[in-house]
Amino acid sequence: MECEGKFREKLVKVVGVGKLCYLLKSKIGEGSYSLVWRAEQRQTGDDVAVKQVFLSKLNPRLKACLDCEINFLSSVNHPNIIRLFHFFQDDGCLYLVLEFCAGGNLASYIRSHGRVQQQTARKFMHQLGSGLRVLHSHGIIHRDLKPENILLSSHEGDAKLKIADFGLSRTVRPGEYAETVCGSPLYMAPEVLQFQRYDDKADMWSVGAILFELLNGYPPFNGKNSVQVLKNIRSCNCLPFSQLILSGLDPDCLDICSKLLHLNPVERLSVDEFYWHSFLQRKVRRT
Repeated sequence: MECEGKFREKLVKVVGVGKLCYLLKSKIGEGSYSLVWRAEQRQTGDDVAVKQVFLSKLNPRLKACLDCEINFLSSVNHPNIIRLFHFFQDDGCLYLVLEFCAGGNLASYIRSHGRVQQQTARKFMHQLGSGLRVLHSHGIIHRDLKPENILLSSHEGDAKLKIADFGLSRTVRPGEYAETVCGSPLYMAPEVLQFQRYDDKADMWSVGAILFELLNGYPPFNGKNSVQVLKNIRSCNCLPFSQLILSGLDPDCLDICSKLLHLNPVERLSVDEFYWHSFLQRKVRRT
């Protein structure tokens, strides 16, 4: 028996087809064209996340990004990339059934823990690099890497980091570039902020901004809008590390951060250069 796909905000919400039915229990995320629910698989009782995409709100560019998201996530099973179990369409919406990450996102982690020790930053960056290598090997640019879009599998010390929310991702073939300005200004590469064409090195700037925020507790370049952020980037002679931690940072840590946050994308670290950097290749102990 098919589950009813229609629902209203204040009613019990059940979506699905056939035996794959899901009770939408609580809203855990919201975007301009989608909602993300914590849900329960009715037959097994397993927790999952269900991303509900309102197809009528998608323009052609966003539809292409959605196709990219589904095609990529359907083809990979990696511990550091959110897993897509299946998807279905009903009542004008597309539903993506994803693994549920009980640890929340990295933004919440930073808010509750403040700046982290180098060893913890190394562990998170090693996992982020592992997942990002898979993306870039498939020719995928995420284009919205930020702490809110990086999830943690649990609240435990051995939680796995998972790259999520591929709603702005797109495929860029070797030698090609993207031109659409998208993402979050605090984590956007300067070439994107300047309306220039860009490639997967734009993701690497975002990685550098996330690493900086993990170490300091705040993003490297602030501003009320993208213009102010870009102005602060261009006027910066050195990265604004907190003086409280600067003397204790490993030189390799400073090196990888500065090479990720390089104004010139040609000189910025690639994903492989990042992953094999000496800072990440030291033994990652449990923290």
